[in-house]
Amino acid sequence: MKKIWSALVLILLIGGAVFFYFRYCFVFGEGVKSGELNYVVYKGVFFKTYEGKLIQSGLRSKAAGSIQSYEFEFSVANERVARELMLQSGNVVELHYKEYFGVLPWRGFTKYIVDSVVSSRSLVQPLYQPESPAPARVEVTPSAEI
Repeated sequence: MKKIWSALVLILLIGGAVFFYFRYCFVFGEGVKSGELNYVVYKGVFFKTYEGKLIQSGLRSKAAGSIQSYEFEFSVANERVARELMLQSGNVVELHYKEYFGVLPWRGFTKYIVDSVVSSRSLVQPLYQPESPAPARVEVTPSAEI
């Protein structure tokens, strides 16, 4: 009887470990999302994590021609990446992310974890752009000798 209980406990432990791995550690999907970075904040009660929101623009398929905004909420596990994103607020960024089935409280509030910034460009044009100097005029004089 003791062997049956030992085998049952071992099967339950292995099953629990496999479930935990696939639920919280297995990368279900990964990709790149692009849009205007709304914010990145550092928040939490017991586990402080970096959370952010990306605003994506697109066309709604049900009503032809109407524009709808899509929000992509994400977490950032790497402090260096989070600090870089905090400086990019308001810019158009492309973010590489990994998607998990479940959420771990020390990893973030969402199942999308951003791990790198692919590219960034500013939406704001400078208010003042100095004029470029006029090109120098070159006088061409006909040569007396031909």
